[in-house]
Parts: sequence; C-alpha cells; structure tokens
Amino acid sequence: MVDRPTPEIDGILRRHMIRVPKEIDAASGIRIFGKLIRSIVFTTDVAIIRNCNANAVIAVYPFTPQPIISHSIITCSDVPVFCGVGGGTTTGNRVVNLAEHAEFQGAVGVVLNAPTPNETIEFLKERIDIPIIITVVSEKADIESRLNSGVSILNVSAASKTPEIVRDIRKRYSNVPIIATGGPTPESILQTIDAGANAITYTPPSSGEIFKGLMNKYRAEH
Repeated sequence: MVDRPTPEIDGILRRHMIRVPKEIDAASGIRIFGKLIRSIVFTTDVAIIRNCNANAVIAVYPFTPQPIISHSIITCSDVPVFCGVGGGTTTGNRVVNLAEHAEFQGAVGVVLNAPTPNETIEFLKERIDIPIIITVVSEKADIESRLNSGVSILNVSAASKTPEIVRDIRKRYSNVPIIATGGPTPESILQTIDAGANAITYTPPSSGEIFKGLMNKYRAEH
C-alpha cells in the first residue's frame, strides 16, 4: 500500500486555531459509537471548542454541574463531548439526574469525580446507555471495584505520577480503555502513551493568553 500524505485544507478565516500536539497521533485511540477518539481538549470555553482540532471535548469544571452549561457546550461543539456530572461535592440522585440530562442532550459519555461511591456508579449504570468514566487521581484507587461497578473508561489525572499509574493499570488490565493527561511537553505525552494510555487530554491556552499574543502583534504592527 502506498503511504500518501494526508491532504490538509485551511480557510483564510479559520486557519488561526488551536492544534493539539502531533504526538497524540501515536495513541491507539478509543472507538466510541463508531468514532475514533485520540485527542480530547479539556475546556468549557465554547470559543476554544469551536476553534480546536481535538477529536473530542472533556467538559469538567470546579463548580456544581449545571444542565444549562452541559447543554451549551454540547450544542456548540462539532465533536463528541464528555460531560462532568459530579460525584464529589455533588452526590446521589443529583448525579444521576445530571447524567441522564447529559445523555438526552447528546453527550458521548459522563465523567465522575474520584470520590464517587461505587453504589452511585452501579445505579447510574442501570439508568444511562453511554460510557461512565471515573477519574483516577492516585495509586490508591481501587480499579477492580470501579470496573465491577460499571465504569467503562478510566480517566487518569495524577499530575507527574500519571504515566506511572497508567503503566500499573495497563499491566493488570490489558484491555481497559484509558484516557490520561499528557503533561506539558511532547516528551511527557509520548511517555504517557508508551505507558498505555489510549487517548490524551490536552489543556489548551486560555482565551486571555491567546489574546495577549494577538494584541502584542497588533501593537507591534500599528
């Protein structure tokens, strides 16, 4: 088979966009409802979501989840969205209600925080038909009980320990889908993929940071 380069087309107006690191292309990806997902942008900024080439969005934020926020993100996104539905401060029936709402609005999966009880996961598994993703923040996590409760995908977010934890999970569970934070450098991304991550979350620069560079350019030119 001939190895042909991939043609790329950019518009004049939309060529100024955020591109995820090319190193993420080395990941195997996770195929969800027929769509292959390797790169996942970690943001709730709708302007960034519309101007980023990531395969999916993970919309998790440090406030109580609200349906109107999930609805806004899903509506504006042109790629699959994983919605955070709590599990830490937000618990019980509210988590289930938020997850059901996210599914009805079109989310491709729901993300639960690390403290979520297994009982909540079990109940949620009976109520929704999209993947349940649990966040893993340390090596103390009981992966076996999470998977037995109904978790479909692991989301490893453990700062500098992420590759180590991913590697340990992969040794014990060869087929479990793993999303993981890639870190700030190309080397850290490749290290995380080599450890066994199937997909990588990428934290983009903020709109303020991008605007700062743009304004400096305008000032220099005018």
